[in-house]
This record gives sequence, structure tokens and C-alpha cells, in this order.
Amino acid sequence: MNIMTQLEQYIEQAYDKMVSWRRYLHQHPELSFHEQQTSAWIQQQLEQIGCQVKRCQQNYGLIVSIKGEAAGPTIALRADMDGLPIQDEKQVEYASKVPNAMHACGHDAHTATLLAIAEFYMQNRRLLQGERRLLFQPAEELAPGGAAPMIAEGALDGVDVIYGVHLWAPLAYGKVATKGGNFMSAVDDFAIEIQGLGGHGGMPHHTIDAIIVGSQIVQSLQTIVSRSINPLSPAVVTVGTFQAGQANNVIAERCLLKGTIRTFDEESRELAQQRVEKTVRQICELHGASCRYELKKGYPAVVNDAAEAERVLQVAASLVGEEHAELASPIMIAEDFAYYLQKVPGCFMFVGAGNRELGASYAHHHPRFDIDERSMQVALRMLVATAEQYVGEASNEQATP
Repeated sequence: MNIMTQLEQYIEQAYDKMVSWRRYLHQHPELSFHEQQTSAWIQQQLEQIGCQVKRCQQNYGLIVSIKGEAAGPTIALRADMDGLPIQDEKQVEYASKVPNAMHACGHDAHTATLLAIAEFYMQNRRLLQGERRLLFQPAEELAPGGAAPMIAEGALDGVDVIYGVHLWAPLAYGKVATKGGNFMSAVDDFAIEIQGLGGHGGMPHHTIDAIIVGSQIVQSLQTIVSRSINPLSPAVVTVGTFQAGQANNVIAERCLLKGTIRTFDEESRELAQQRVEKTVRQICELHGASCRYELKKGYPAVVNDAAEAERVLQVAASLVGEEHAELASPIMIAEDFAYYLQKVPGCFMFVGAGNRELGASYAHHHPRFDIDERSMQVALRMLVATAEQYVGEASNEQATP
């Protein structure tokens, strides 16, 4: 009996356990860099399965190595575990029990899926070729993230290829989507504090109006993408907050702006960073205002290996049908899975988790976010089948004289 036949038997009997794992995590979320209890609980489940667990020293990450009896490649699979600072508004029995914290992005289900993969591989080590490196990663939601410290502690040492899944509510249950090359954008965030000179609304000539300065900055920043960035290189500059003023007849002396820069290539990323800061400082100088500018560099772009993305789509076509295996469009959100892909070839994929009939139709990071839990079965199949297809191809290459 081959490993994929065993997988189908495992999924049939283990689905309820996967759901219970996911719902426990959903009820007990912890925020980025604070996943102490979550990590301990995951380690407990892994040890009950029979895994030996390496705890990372720099964060709450866990690394599991499962080696088969036969030689073969080392394949890494990753799941994230952190929640978000959002109050859960769902009316379900598994809603978050922690005030102002919830799994609003699917990380609970990612972890449950990887736990099931750990159990499956432990039960079928005799059929396993090579090593499966399972990475339970904290702090994906908040830069600098949890991936880089885990890499520094050896998470990718000796790894040939890595795969990761994001259960994706905008994509209907039963579908899989990915693409080679640029898949998800880099992200950098900025904060601008403008200091003007306040005064009476009827005597503007004695003031430096921070709102006027801030407004000109917002308008001017929009020209960075339209006039400074190569139009063939997607980019976004967004100002998300504008805070100023306290009364209708008082000219504000202070204004606070916060925003984000999204790019795919490093040349555009560096240029956008430079142009934002230069624009801010020169407009403030023009008006006689001072400013404090802060740039917080975030994750690089997620760049999938072309061959591995093609492999994922081929596997998806065989599992969910060609009509449900979709070539994705690039998306301007960020993921620290990017750091893994900078080190080894691999592919990050979306597995559809949306189902309007089940109430799983809200956007990620929404207070009522939920998923069609059957998507965990698809994610499990995709990760294992892709890994095993890679093993099969590697074995054929070795066998060819």
C-alpha cells in the first residue's frame, strides 16, 4: 500500500480530531510574540503523537524532524500559530474566550493541519523516504516576524524544498491557487509626525497649519506610484490614518499620518521608501513645519519558485480537478514565508476556505472571520501530495543513469 492510499484512510478517521484541534486553538488565541501557552499545547500534542520536538530559543517556534526508513530529500512544511488583537464577534460555540484576541486569519487551522500531518507521517514512517521537517512558527502577523529567527536556529538546515499553505476565505472551498514568481508583496510601514504652529482659526497668518501640510503630503504621496515607479512594477503607497485637530476654530499645530508601502521588486521598494521620505521632508520644509519620519521595514516579497509552483498546480489539478486549480494573480499583502523562500526553493499556496452558506464569507482580519473547516482536508492532501510528488521525481532522477 502506498503512502497516498494511507493518507486517504487517515483523513477519513482523523478529520474530527483536526476540527477539535482547530477549535481549541480558536478558543485560546495568543498574540504575536506571546504564544507561550499555544506553543506548549502544540508541543504536548506532538509528544503524544510520538514526535521529538526542538524548541527554538529566540521565540516560541517548534521544529519537528520525522525521518523515514529510506533515503530521500528533506522537505519542510510550515504552519503559523499566532492570533490577532481583534474581538471575536462570531456567535459560535468555539468563539474566542480571550477578550480582544482571536484567530482571524486561519492560523489555528494551519496548525491543526500540520499536527495532522505530523501524526500521519509518524504512523507511516515505514513508507517515508527522506525527512519531513515540520515548522510550527509564531509571530507571522507582526514584523519582524517569527520565520527569520527560526531559520537562524537551523529550521532550514539541509532542507531541499519548502511548502506552505494559507487557507484563504476569498477563495471558495475546493479550490487551490498559486503562481510562480512574485506572489505576495513586500511591506514597509511609515509614520509621520508633523509639528506646525497652532493658533486661532481666524488668524491663520500667524500659524503653520499642520493639517494643510499633512493634506499636501497625502496628495503628493499618490504621485510616487504614478510618476516615480516603473508602471510595469506594481506598487502601492497608502496613507491609512490622518489624525489632527481638536476644535473647529483652532488651527492644528500637530498632525500624525501612518501608512504602508507595498512592492514586489527591491528596486521599486527602495525607490518608494526614498521618495516617501523625501516628499515628506521637503513639503514640511516648504511650509516651515518640522517632522519626525519613521520607516519600519517589513517582510520581503513572497517569490515562489517557478518549477515548484507548477508542481503545486499539477498536484492540485489531480486532487481537486483542473477547473479548481487556479493560476493566482499577485496580491498586495505580505507574509514572512518570504524568508524561507529566500533560502530554499519552494511554493506558498492558497487553499480555498470560503463558504457563504456556512458564514465563512468574511474577509481575513474581520471580527466574524471563519472558515469552512473541510478546507483543512484539502490543505493536508495538498501538502503531503506535493511533498511526495517531489520525492517521486527526485527518486526518478537518481535512478536515471
